[in-house]
Amino acid sequence: MKFPSKITVVDVAARDGIQSFKRAVDTDTKVAIVDRLSKTGLPVVEVTGFAHPRVIPNLADAEEVCERIERKPGVTYRGLVPNARGAERGIKTNLDELLGLITVSAAYQKKNQNMTLEQGVEAAIETFRISDAAGKKWVMALGMSMWCAYEGRIPEERVLDMIDQFRNAGMRRFYLAGSLGMEDPAQVSALFGRVLDRHNDIEVGFHVHNLAGTGMANVLAAMDAGAAFVEGAICGIGGGIAMPKTIASVGNLATEDIVHMLNEMGIETGVETAEIAAASRDIATLLDIEAGSHTAHVGTRADVMEGAKQAPREHPD
Repeated sequence: MKFPSKITVVDVAARDGIQSFKRAVDTDTKVAIVDRLSKTGLPVVEVTGFAHPRVIPNLADAEEVCERIERKPGVTYRGLVPNARGAERGIKTNLDELLGLITVSAAYQKKNQNMTLEQGVEAAIETFRISDAAGKKWVMALGMSMWCAYEGRIPEERVLDMIDQFRNAGMRRFYLAGSLGMEDPAQVSALFGRVLDRHNDIEVGFHVHNLAGTGMANVLAAMDAGAAFVEGAICGIGGGIAMPKTIASVGNLATEDIVHMLNEMGIETGVETAEIAAASRDIATLLDIEAGSHTAHVGTRADVMEGAKQAPREHPD
């Protein structure tokens, strides 16, 4: 496998994590989460989303959160704008980057946004035009791009066709989302490879979920195929989507685990493992949860070695 010497790690917890959180999160806590993530060295932090408050009540204070966060130089602050109305709100804030969204699953697109795929593409392009005219950076997210509980495996040709249309409209940065986390590394590698072979003038990232436990392997496959950035959520929170209630949590892959693995591999992230682990503990305290990550529970190699030094042997010779 071939890996890059460096890669961008994005955290989406303050939006993707909070939007489906099990209880309401107050504005002060949201601001504190973004500010804590800003201090880790992460280059991109997703702050909020501009959906209608009736649809996602947990993000009803989007503008206030944007106004109150402490912006750190060098950090790109991003917000989700799922439609033209969201873009009109987003461009009025101090965010650097806006994120469009469509799902590649026709069944899910109908259930989630009551649109056909064709309507969704048109709406996404309209949203992009508003953002682009305002001078905001843009990323187009293709959700459910590999597997869907309603459709099963998503045809690669459908993903390629969508990216063709978006690229022709002027978009150059995308991410492919494993929105359920049921993808496998071979599938991830094949899709990223085909997309990047087809267009050598675009940037494509990977938004990772971990339902099947293959998230880390999928990250390796995506990087090997040329992914430019990887997205997780601190503590592994969020990822809530409109799926059958029988499906277990489809939480995002924990950012601290992504950073830990990449750092141990010698891939530059710009984030110290100890710092992102500390942020995970702090944010878990803010949210009164237990972090859902290996790094939070086990620690680094150095932590394990230190524990081995200090712990008495259970079975002495």
